[in-house]
Amino acid sequence: MTNINWMEEVEKRKEDLLGDLQKFLQIKSVLDEENRSEDAPFGQGVKEALMYLLELGEKDGFTSKNVDSYGGHLEMGAGDELLGILCHVDVVPEGDGWTFDPYGGEISDGKIYARGAIDDKGPTMAAYYAMKIVKELGLPLSKRVRMIIGTDEESDWRCVEHYFSKEEMPAMGFAPDADFPIIYAEKGIADYDLVWKPSGEAKASFMTVTKFDSGRRYNMVPDFAKAILEVEGDHSDLIQQFDDYIKKWELEGKCYVESGDLILEMKGQSAHGMEPDLGKSAGLHLANFLAGFQMDENAASFIQFIQKTFFQDSRGKAMGFAYSDEITGDLTINVGKLHYEEGKGGRLGLNMRYPVTFDLDEKKEAVWKKLEEQGIAVENFTDSKPHHVEESDPLIQKLKKVYEEQTGEKAELISIGGGTYARSLKSGVAFGPLFPGRPDVAHQKDEYMFLEDLFRATALYAQAIFELAGE
Repeated sequence: MTNINWMEEVEKRKEDLLGDLQKFLQIKSVLDEENRSEDAPFGQGVKEALMYLLELGEKDGFTSKNVDSYGGHLEMGAGDELLGILCHVDVVPEGDGWTFDPYGGEISDGKIYARGAIDDKGPTMAAYYAMKIVKELGLPLSKRVRMIIGTDEESDWRCVEHYFSKEEMPAMGFAPDADFPIIYAEKGIADYDLVWKPSGEAKASFMTVTKFDSGRRYNMVPDFAKAILEVEGDHSDLIQQFDDYIKKWELEGKCYVESGDLILEMKGQSAHGMEPDLGKSAGLHLANFLAGFQMDENAASFIQFIQKTFFQDSRGKAMGFAYSDEITGDLTINVGKLHYEEGKGGRLGLNMRYPVTFDLDEKKEAVWKKLEEQGIAVENFTDSKPHHVEESDPLIQKLKKVYEEQTGEKAELISIGGGTYARSLKSGVAFGPLFPGRPDVAHQKDEYMFLEDLFRATALYAQAIFELAGE
């Protein structure tokens, strides 16, 4: 039974796979805190995507379970041990500037376009069809195989926490939510807010910042920023300098007067927060531009801190966090949220990804103290520790075999700044779906997955399930 042509099995099912994936991508499963309920803890769209997958699994003969709509699973096989395949149905907001309908699942030029195409609905459907192939071929399994479906991966991982408080932890597993060949190490991820309280009524002679707003998520580079300004006297020079700045940095923007206020809007380029340098932060650029002008003291302390500490410094040097190791590379900081309001103060939301050998607990004490001295408070600190599986682990050895047999290429072990569900397991790695040399378009406008890669990943996952759980 081991001489199976896995790609041939995928080919037989590819029309069904694409049809099911398109319906899946058409569900807008973005976190909706405002409309959450006991029945839909992350909003109706996320619940709909979870139910779509669970109902599809029931139809195809898998055992399904909904765990309080925080997550769920689809299972097949028998045995004491459990192999986990950890996926998620939630997606980040679509953002602006799409050419395709972000929830259309349109196919063009050998790619399928939608928010979630590569992160993580395309790979989830590939893993689902991999399970389906193994099941339909009647291959003997010595372990149970369980697709664990998360619903809050793009935010706070409340789904995983809730799910594993009620359900069994797999002995080993993989997450189809990153890169091929095999990701054996993931950086630690810390999210936290820096908070400014207003210090008084001080006004500048030239400009008062009434409001500054940019970014929605810790783990996304903000692609839009807006400032509302009260400007004394003639502001034509400021407008000219704004136009010059946009041209110099190859950004988009506009300025206009509304109700007597001068409004500045800037468009940058979004990217995943694990590597801020792949994007152009509209928030950091707008702060950098404004820092060159005299303004009220409260806004100045906020804007100038941003400019000095984060503009063109994604490696935490100015903050005192700079660090790198051979396993996972550089520490990075993404400023995902920037908000300021006159009379209320300011707040920055930071997403920090740190190497596996970095001692965050020790280092942060000195940095927090330095911030405190500047009147800046740290709030909402959360920390997901780094993850590292040894190369000798049987899970890695079997996945290497699968990858090398199907691609004919060496299965190099890699580390990432992103966090996948693999870190929930002691013996867990991320396995695909992004093949070497392909651009990473997760969290970007016109997100897509190559159809060829979707089918190749499905074949790899099918063989991986058989190798890891087969008799």
